[in-house]
Amino acid sequence: MAQRVMKTLYDPSTERDSCGVGFVAHLRGEKSRAIIEQALEVLHRLKHRAATGADPLTGDGAGILLQLPHRFFKREGLKLGFEMPRRRCYGVAQVFLPREPLAREACERILESVVKEQGQVLLGWRDVPVDERAIGPLAASVLPTMRQLYIGRRRMVPSAFERKLFVIRKLAENRVRETNADPSRRFHIASCSSETIIYKGLLLPEQLPRFYADLGAEDMVSAIALVHSRFSTNTFPTWDLAQPFRFIAHNGEINTVRGNVNWI
Repeated sequence: MAQRVMKTLYDPSTERDSCGVGFVAHLRGEKSRAIIEQALEVLHRLKHRAATGADPLTGDGAGILLQLPHRFFKREGLKLGFEMPRRRCYGVAQVFLPREPLAREACERILESVVKEQGQVLLGWRDVPVDERAIGPLAASVLPTMRQLYIGRRRMVPSAFERKLFVIRKLAENRVRETNADPSRRFHIASCSSETIIYKGLLLPEQLPRFYADLGAEDMVSAIALVHSRFSTNTFPTWDLAQPFRFIAHNGEINTVRGNVNWI
């Protein structure tokens, strides 16, 4: 007997994007608070490129990539009792974790074990202060727990350490997936670097600075800032799919999945 195939209205070949992307930088590489504020203004002006679903307060995603602000993270680390290294001698992992306590602890243990296996220094965890009142009901219903892991550099030059942080991220992500430590699929390492950090989420552009208190700190400075406002058509927005990604932000208006296949 022939097996019946269920057909739905969803067709992956029709997926396309219409996002907004912006970049602000100081030509001489001077870090300042102004770069962050200008980038957030650029993001706010991209609100016409931000989509929502049935919940008008839940955006398809918005975020910012900036240089790791040493003064800010040193201050926060010392406040938590960490033995803070010098600039570029540590990295910060921006981690989305499951809300369920046992699953969250399992994911944290995996990441910590990978850091130790790779011969680096586990400095400690920091809770990322967020304002859940700033986001929509749909985004809040799938909100992950936000934490940052400080990782100290041991016996390697900065460029090798950056590669090591990449390896740590990939190993941790793979191990969480292979062990099914996070059935909710909320575990995601948004960034893991000694050079840059990413703040992003299932947000509208104007919600980003209200949601993340860190972005309003006076010593949150950078010489570059990359922002992204997501408009996804026939795709499925999630916290981890918000951009910027770890090295880039993608504006897909000029292409589609089918167009890319045709060009290849």
